[in-house]
Amino acid sequence: MNFPPVTTPRLPAEWEPQDAVLLAWPHVQTDWRPILDQVTKVYIELIRQISRFETVIVIAPELQIVRDAVKQAGIDHSRLILIQIDTNDTWTRDFGPITIYTGNKPQLLDFTFNGWGLKFPATKDNQATSQLYNTGRFSNALKTTIDFVLEGGSIETNGSGTMLTTSACLLNPNRNPHMDKKALELTLSQYFGCDHVLWLEHGWLAGDDTDSHIDTLARLCPDDVILYVRCNDSEDEHYSELKSMEQQLQTFKTPDGRPYQLVPLPWPHACYDDGDRLPASYANYLLINAAVLVPTYNDPADSQAINIIGKVFPDREIIGVDCRALIKQHGSLHCITMQIPQGVLA
Repeated sequence: MNFPPVTTPRLPAEWEPQDAVLLAWPHVQTDWRPILDQVTKVYIELIRQISRFETVIVIAPELQIVRDAVKQAGIDHSRLILIQIDTNDTWTRDFGPITIYTGNKPQLLDFTFNGWGLKFPATKDNQATSQLYNTGRFSNALKTTIDFVLEGGSIETNGSGTMLTTSACLLNPNRNPHMDKKALELTLSQYFGCDHVLWLEHGWLAGDDTDSHIDTLARLCPDDVILYVRCNDSEDEHYSELKSMEQQLQTFKTPDGRPYQLVPLPWPHACYDDGDRLPASYANYLLINAAVLVPTYNDPADSQAINIIGKVFPDREIIGVDCRALIKQHGSLHCITMQIPQGVLA
């Protein structure tokens, strides 16, 4: 008996071609309410920069507010898609669709989002991907709803079967308590085709609500490069953990046994809000078509971070975006965005 060939799914790298970037507009029912004007300026700047290179999809409960803000900013809206969807919050990296390719066909995976381990309300956010798909905008792709808790910010891939993640997040009992590391690796392989999973056992940022998402700590890059945050201040509360993280990164090997090229990112001065330390990280950059958007914090290290990331992505324009407002809600630039890979949009 002849069986059809089994097609292994593939999770594309973020630096591969994209159709769009997904944003969720901050509104008065979100935690952004006290600083809504400040954070709206960040979103306007993101739309301005991303739309230079590709489409921006914005979901919001009230679209006229978005239209007015974009018009007032003088932004060309020809690459802007607005879709009316209500949300609890704006962290599309974690509740938006994660796209894989099966063969050459894109497929949207709609994982369960439980508010980073039931820390925050998430019912509306958890429904956003299904509502987005039901608009027909993504008719070139299939969608699969999966009863498995997973956030996009918790995983990194090189597009060729390697995944980087943290034990603190994926093995946390507030996500999938019935699964151990072996079961999780099997699940990651099943959904993403990743057969080489690198688990970071160290690394955290004060003020982080995600249980150490990888996209604030270390990022896989082309040519077996890993960009990672490094703290050189021995008096800083992060020093010991991030030093242990660096030492573990030095032990990681590619599937063919070679060490990764490690490129450290600078450590910004501590940022505070009402006495609470905020998770400022240069690792939370966003790759888009022909550019990289880098979070900045009005810090002397901003220019250094931009230069380092520019050397890793020499064929892209490197654009700094002031993210001081974003970290007041304990995330940054990558956290509020989700790329929609090529071939998804109708």
